[in-house]
Amino acid sequence: MKSTPCEHIVWNGLPVIRRELAESLIHEFHLNQKETAEKLDVTPAAISQYLSGKRGKDRINNEMVINEIKKSAEIIAEKGKSQVQNETCRICKIMLKHELFSFLCNACTLNEGI
Repeated sequence: MKSTPCEHIVWNGLPVIRRELAESLIHEFHLNQKETAEKLDVTPAAISQYLSGKRGKDRINNEMVINEIKKSAEIIAEKGKSQVQNETCRICKIMLKHELFSFLCNACTLNEGI
């Protein structure tokens, strides 16, 4: 059975977004791994895996998206995990709009019908 575009995003895109958010929270906002895990509502082990490249291996090279992720990280740093879902969805929509999920699924058209 063929995977849906959303499955590709959940398995491949979401870890990339979370890694970028984690890196921003740690490097830009000087949170430690435990604080970052609490803000993102994930385990400290997950943060360790994002930072070591075991999860979310692909990199986002679009400067505009990186800047939007930094804005999201700032909101999450200030307001906490209640903002993670909104900000993750916002970043995902931006990436879809700019066709930045092409690395996830060559066999499917992610923007079809959007």
